[in-house]
Amino acid sequence: MKTIDVCLSPELMHLYDVQDKAVVVVDILRATSCMITAFAHEVQSIKPVADLNDCKKMKEFGFITSGERNGEKVEDFDKGNSPFEYMGEDIKGKKIAFTTTNGTQAIEKAKHAQELVIGAFINLSAVAEHLKKSKNSILVLCAGWKGRVNLEDTLFAGALIERMTGDVVPDDDSPIAALHLYQKAKGNMVEFLNESSHVKRLSRLNIYKDIEFCLTADQYKVVPVLKDKDLVLL
Repeated sequence: MKTIDVCLSPELMHLYDVQDKAVVVVDILRATSCMITAFAHEVQSIKPVADLNDCKKMKEFGFITSGERNGEKVEDFDKGNSPFEYMGEDIKGKKIAFTTTNGTQAIEKAKHAQELVIGAFINLSAVAEHLKKSKNSILVLCAGWKGRVNLEDTLFAGALIERMTGDVVPDDDSPIAALHLYQKAKGNMVEFLNESSHVKRLSRLNIYKDIEFCLTADQYKVVPVLKDKDLVLL
């Protein structure tokens, strides 16, 4: 049977061989939630860029520039890191260059995977159904916060594991821990995360509606995947 594992921080990626695995990159608050929302609203592609200056240069090639550092929109960029910025007609058919504190860094570290999938609560069931059909074992890569573990990404890993019960077995203890954590939190994840470090960090930005949106499951059926250096729809 296929296995599933959870890498709780990109800093631990050196422990995993991903060349034969499907890697699900997740940054719930808020990079992967933004990317999925953009594809649901018909963006053509998204280029994840780790370096801020490299992303800025993409504007010269007709890209919409999107990015944040420490949760705040980068000065002179077109868009920031709220999913509500990616619901308008202005992105339809366009290309976006995207850089974030954690999410795009995680994508960079997982780019050699057999398959790289973008996941979040908002496309949870679509990701689970896709992975059930795949022959590849799975690694959930939590973007975390600057190399540290965070709760919200770990909760997503647990939710995905629960959705895939019977189709995968845990590869070690981190999937078991993530599943138990999710089962404790799933009754009210917003309340569960009130004391989490990243929610506290973002509270100064007054983005409660973003947090609630990003924790609401199955809003979209899109599954973005990495092809060459760009994210496109499956």
